[in-house]
Amino acid sequence: MVKLILNGCNGKMGKVVTSCLSDFENIVLVAGIDKNDSKCSYPVFSSIEDCNVTADVILDFSRKEALKSILKYSRSKKMALVLCTTGYSNEDIDLINEYSNYIPIFRSANMSIGINVVNNILKNIAPFLYENFDIEIIEKHHNQKVDSPSGTALLLAHTIQESIKDSTELTYGREGNKKRDPNEIGMHAIRGGNIVGDHDVIFAGSGEVIEINHKAISRDVFAVGALRACEFISNKYKGLYNMDDMINL
Repeated sequence: MVKLILNGCNGKMGKVVTSCLSDFENIVLVAGIDKNDSKCSYPVFSSIEDCNVTADVILDFSRKEALKSILKYSRSKKMALVLCTTGYSNEDIDLINEYSNYIPIFRSANMSIGINVVNNILKNIAPFLYENFDIEIIEKHHNQKVDSPSGTALLLAHTIQESIKDSTELTYGREGNKKRDPNEIGMHAIRGGNIVGDHDVIFAGSGEVIEINHKAISRDVFAVGALRACEFISNKYKGLYNMDDMINL
């Protein structure tokens, strides 16, 4: 049985994770961390430092500002960590990499199995299409999302960049009078309503257009992927893991 602490338990995704737990017989939620007080079936602490409950894994669906405290706590308790928060800086990522030398850490910009299948497809087709196709990425999210472009859009863009031998640049939106440079990968963000998450990767060529779309119609897909990651990481050795590791396994 995997004992789980949920950081951000009273947020939107935290509540979805709690509701999806009934489908995971091998996971028990033993504690939550959240500044917002709310009645839960498990003890909730206002900060990670106050938590005195023994567990195997911390699942983080909070804000990037909580990263340092979560890393320190996980290392001190020798607990595995699943990071689902986005918007990390390069300094944050360096810190995550450093702590992975001491504890097992699972990090993904998107916990959906589907989006990570799309990401693997892009690794294979982008090198072949790049020479004759312009690449544009459009992402759409709800009006409360704070980071832009989305972590998922950056994940897809970086995967494309890493698979192409030529040097490319990410262009964030466009304005003014200038033709598109061949080495650009366009990045466009839309915020509105309660859109859960919609990502389009467009390969526009001469006489044909290829579009790959992933649409999340429910936050459940992210919760289920995160809980699967908790099962996956619970018995792993120190190191940095991602969705590719879980999918390939």
